[in-house]
Amino acid sequence: MKDFSYITNQHPSYIESIYNEFVKNPDSIDQDLRKFFEGFDFAYNQQVTTNGQSKSVVSSSVDLIKELNVYRLIIAYRNKGHLLAKTNPIRARKDRGVNLSLKQFGLAESDLNTVFNAGSFVGLGATSLKSIVDFLEKTYTNHIGVEFQYITSQEQLDWLTKEIEQNFVQHISIEQKRRILEKLNQGVMFEKFLHTKYVGQKRFSLEGGETTIAALDAIISTAANSNVQEVVVGMAHRGRLNVLANIMGKTYEQIF
Repeated sequence: MKDFSYITNQHPSYIESIYNEFVKNPDSIDQDLRKFFEGFDFAYNQQVTTNGQSKSVVSSSVDLIKELNVYRLIIAYRNKGHLLAKTNPIRARKDRGVNLSLKQFGLAESDLNTVFNAGSFVGLGATSLKSIVDFLEKTYTNHIGVEFQYITSQEQLDWLTKEIEQNFVQHISIEQKRRILEKLNQGVMFEKFLHTKYVGQKRFSLEGGETTIAALDAIISTAANSNVQEVVVGMAHRGRLNVLANIMGKTYEQIF
């Protein structure tokens, strides 16, 4: 999706004119802008409910600009959040100049407690900027990096965005952690044995990628719980012995 800084740098009346065009004919404006406006009611006498009581809120042009800036911030996290993800447990990520600071999007710390309707784009509804930022950081810059904006199909993008932001649960139970550790240990010990027993032999080691074992184990277990009857695995040479032993259940006697 686009960076709308070229619009937010314009005079507020320009934002209003685009919105008026959207009201008259949604197809006449940019697709991404249309998607933005579809999420809000920017009428000047917007009705909102607070603590069970309805009150009239007069939207200002400045509000429109800041709403659009928050939307730009959301898009930026979706596009570049993976570059800040804490995927290296040893040291902090290299600074790649991602710059997801509030200032970059025409926002400030004084806006953190301001409620923005743009929260609806991440399933939060109207909520504070602080809640939106916290949600984006937890989703896109935590211990799992997600990169998917290179996909050209809008249908696929929309599905992935929804799954990642609403259904992708990063909480892992203690039982799952033990299972992951068990599979990691199996993968590591198998490679260590091969390195000790068959020194210098070409064996297409999985060393450095032992998480493949834990990942395949989780994928196949999840598939089985979803009544999948058959799994076909196609893979390169690297790690094939490890997969045979620790995923396929082939005995060490058969392998060696």
